[in-house]
Amino acid sequence: MKRDELIESLLQHGVYDLAVIGGGATGLGVALDAALRGFSVALLESHDFASGTSSRSTKLLHGGVRYLAQGNLALVREALAERATVLRIAPHLAQPLPFVMPSYRWWQTPFYGLGLKLYDLLAGRAGLGRTEFLGREQTLQALPGVRPSGLRGGVKYWDGQFDDARLALALARSAEAAGARVLNYAEVTAVQQRSGGDTALSTMDVTDRRGGAPFQLQARCVVNATGVWVDALRDRTQPAANPGAASCMVSPSQGVHVVVDRDFLSGGHALLVPKTRDGRVLFAVPWLGKLVLGTTDTPRGDLPREPDAFAEELEFILGEASQVLSRPVRSEDIRSLWVGLRPLVAAPEAAEGGTKVLSREHTVVVDGNGLVTVTGGKWTTYRAMAEDVLERCFAHRLLPPRAGGQSARHVLLGAEATSSPVTPLYAAPGIHLYGAEGPQVLACPGRDVVLGGGLTEAMVRYAARFEYAQTVEDVLARRWRLLFLDAAEAARMAPQVASILVEELGADPELAPFQRLCARYLPVAAAVS
Repeated sequence: MKRDELIESLLQHGVYDLAVIGGGATGLGVALDAALRGFSVALLESHDFASGTSSRSTKLLHGGVRYLAQGNLALVREALAERATVLRIAPHLAQPLPFVMPSYRWWQTPFYGLGLKLYDLLAGRAGLGRTEFLGREQTLQALPGVRPSGLRGGVKYWDGQFDDARLALALARSAEAAGARVLNYAEVTAVQQRSGGDTALSTMDVTDRRGGAPFQLQARCVVNATGVWVDALRDRTQPAANPGAASCMVSPSQGVHVVVDRDFLSGGHALLVPKTRDGRVLFAVPWLGKLVLGTTDTPRGDLPREPDAFAEELEFILGEASQVLSRPVRSEDIRSLWVGLRPLVAAPEAAEGGTKVLSREHTVVVDGNGLVTVTGGKWTTYRAMAEDVLERCFAHRLLPPRAGGQSARHVLLGAEATSSPVTPLYAAPGIHLYGAEGPQVLACPGRDVVLGGGLTEAMVRYAARFEYAQTVEDVLARRWRLLFLDAAEAARMAPQVASILVEELGADPELAPFQRLCARYLPVAAAVS
């Protein structure tokens, strides 16, 4: 459906039961869950779906090994159950992945191994495989490229990995298939509440950021799911006589990720260093034909759409990776460098400590004006967060109660009902990422015209026709993850993608801004002091 048709369909409905502002993991999860319960739903995203934090994760579906040390067993147990659900409803985009912790001291294997046995116990039937104690040779075999000097053995355990942006896209399209209306590049500039008989109605002023006319939508309930930007929207909805009255919910932290070639750590296992020299965690995760190294946890006071890595963060990742890999990782080895802002729930003690003392659990707040705000959490638990949001809406009588649970059983668009082998997510990207939608992609013109990085002309046309893509960035950053895998190659391919989008959409594909963005994903331009 073309964009003008999407907007026309959005406006024809009248008053919605629920409007969701924010098209990241949480907002899309709420929209899908509500639509499956039979509510009329509109979701509005100011930029592209998952263009903020939700496309910049470490690509892991996990219970949170680090939370075991904090004693937060309830959070771990919930996340492990939700991990199993995501793997079941989107097997083409979320899969089990074995991890190995290499041991260089005698006590590390038994110490971390016992903790991971508890991880298995908490997972119960949702477990993906049992924890194993590995000898030195077994560890070298599992982690080709790990530093052999001083290696004593290791511990193998299981977690999940996924393609975050394409999972968000699957949620958006599944929500639409369930009856929701979803629109990207639709910025809500104001939310006003007024009485509407027995029910309060909220009116949203919306700007079409792709050049269309502004419009208004009305809904009985409005959910603010704008991630690290939730406080700004809450402030805008406060009465004029009391601006800024809403207390801050988010204390943002940024996580930096470095992408290098797979030959630094070939094979099908990820590597985890549970405690670096300064007490942080380091991952080396094979993903879409490359190796992702990360991450950091650095407090940040501002909220840029495209945050830059700090020089010390880059030094930390390169230095710690070089300690555990047999080859040192240098800045010239970096293919892409990207940063995500985490919406950590603010806590009073955060002023004294770093962001590690802040909560990664989610919080739902209902303001006096009826605005429902959700923030915190992580990708793994997006579905449980959505259920909590709707339960809060019911408790405050913003929506009539309806039974839930459908989202735990509802397979997402593209999931194939087959027992045939699935291409692993650590393999180079290809048509397998579309799952059951693959034949529709191949039916588009240009299936044999390869632009580079596995992307074909047909895939670009499919993105424009069926996946809401409007710009070159939409295609090369989120429909096809090339910006996150090889920024220089993405810049090279951008003009070809732009030409195809002009043919499909007849609108500006924003080529020049994307080429500038590619430069920021390379280490010389990206790191700031």
